[in-house]
Amino acid sequence: MSNLLLGTSGYSYSDWKGVFYPDELDKKELLTYYSSFFNTVEINFTYYIKPNPYIFKSMAEKVGDGFLFCVKAHSSVTHSRDCGKKDLQCFLDSLIPFMDSNKLGSILIQFPWEFKFSKPNMEYLKKLRGDFGDIELCIEFRHNSWICDEVFELLRSLKLGFCNVDQPDLNTLLPPTDINTTDTGYVRFHGRNAASWWKPGQAFMRYDYMYDENELSQWVPRIKKVSSNTKKTFVYFNNHYKAQAVKSARILQNLIKTGN
Repeated sequence: MSNLLLGTSGYSYSDWKGVFYPDELDKKELLTYYSSFFNTVEINFTYYIKPNPYIFKSMAEKVGDGFLFCVKAHSSVTHSRDCGKKDLQCFLDSLIPFMDSNKLGSILIQFPWEFKFSKPNMEYLKKLRGDFGDIELCIEFRHNSWICDEVFELLRSLKLGFCNVDQPDLNTLLPPTDINTTDTGYVRFHGRNAASWWKPGQAFMRYDYMYDENELSQWVPRIKKVSSNTKKTFVYFNNHYKAQAVKSARILQNLIKTGN
């Protein structure tokens, strides 16, 4: 799967020091070190704050050619859904360093569980396509009401990607899938911590989970299917607590490499 880009959701976590990053590594060198193991990263801080283009310019300069960044859209796009034109344009402008260096992958549009299948929400997806122009977008749904042919047909017609997810086996959450609606595939691993999913004591607890080889081997055929139908496929691990995302990603890397 030469078109596979595998990495983690975020890379700058203090609890990765001494587990993945050497203790003595300067914070400015984290991304360069990370890029020696992975060929992509998903930028998540953009969900909380509006990015400065100089930050993305610096990031692009720290990695080599072929490394791609996916960027999560701000919460005003996906949760409050009140993003104004000025704020959206600022976000799009911030991506220019990635685009100029050919290092921009997809923009991840991660909706909350409360965003359920409905005609008004289908119209909102159409609005997003218009707002973002030709920029590559991938939609992550959290409610399983979106798993139907009508939705997949809409996504294809709008050239919106579909994000496959691994998460706890809980009622109304999405099941494992191997779907692509554009020529870019996308898979996110959130962990299977069912006990902390709905009401985690602290935010990180939802993603406190370590995958084992058997769990990840079940995903290899799905990833291969998505990869075979796309020009590139992004796979990210979001179970970031204490670098479990890195450990899980390395297991999957080996499974894919060995063909298991």
